[in-house]
Amino acid sequence: MTSGNNTAKPKLACEIAADRVLVGRLSDDGRSLAACAARELAPGCVVPDLVEGNLRQRDAVKAAIEEALESVAGRTHDVIAVVPDAAVRVVLLEFDTLPTDSEEAANVVRFRLKKSLPFDVDKARVSYHAQKSKDGVRVVAAVAVASVVEEYEAAFRDAGFSPGVILPSMLAALGAAEGERPTLVVKVDARTTSIAILNGDQLQLFRTLENMRGVTITGDQLAEDVYPSVVFFQDTYHLNIEKIFVAGISDTGSAAPALRAQTGAEVQELVSASQLGVSTGGSVPRWRMAGVVGALIS
Repeated sequence: MTSGNNTAKPKLACEIAADRVLVGRLSDDGRSLAACAARELAPGCVVPDLVEGNLRQRDAVKAAIEEALESVAGRTHDVIAVVPDAAVRVVLLEFDTLPTDSEEAANVVRFRLKKSLPFDVDKARVSYHAQKSKDGVRVVAAVAVASVVEEYEAAFRDAGFSPGVILPSMLAALGAAEGERPTLVVKVDARTTSIAILNGDQLQLFRTLENMRGVTITGDQLAEDVYPSVVFFQDTYHLNIEKIFVAGISDTGSAAPALRAQTGAEVQELVSASQLGVSTGGSVPRWRMAGVVGALIS
């Protein structure tokens, strides 16, 4: 989802999560962060939801955005806004072909989405990416109720920043993952667990599950939540997961045995130390930064 007319990709990213605001600035070489920061939010400030208002304490959210971004922004005011996965529906669609005219293609995508959304697609913002697949065209569509998106945009503008690009957290985080081989990416946040499977650098599965245990979820619980998606992928594509990336839990090692037992795949943290950047000084835990890092380095 884009906002405004900016063509150059912003060098700043800011994620609004249910419990905190996370920010980063891209280094000059484009491979890591030059700076990052975070500000905690009181419970109830942000309540991610597909259709209801998300920002329940707008002044507090605006202040956190302003304070966090000003600490890393320098003179830059254009920002990639990363919003909670629970506020956006990501849908994978398969087509034989799509019209070459972009407006016609967008209308075709919107028509197909009508059957799979719990809200009126005519009142939604829709952004999509089309990739050629073996059987035609695979479309990754991100859809959010317009009023929800506008609420986040307004918070950034009130803080003095311009949200030129808006991404759901998991799609942003995928920018930090290599997906040439069958790769499972699991991202946990305060309210959801998002699951994606990449292969040939294409997104082949995407699910967001409710997760009331938040970041305290155990490795066994995480593996149990992930298992149906792994089985579906294996049965559908007749491929095995070869690598697993995990984000959003403080101890990836605790989840590794259970995930490895299901797949036999190597398990590692999604954000590497080199991506976060040595100059950031560990000011924000790496496991929380997947959305910001992926948005910037992709």
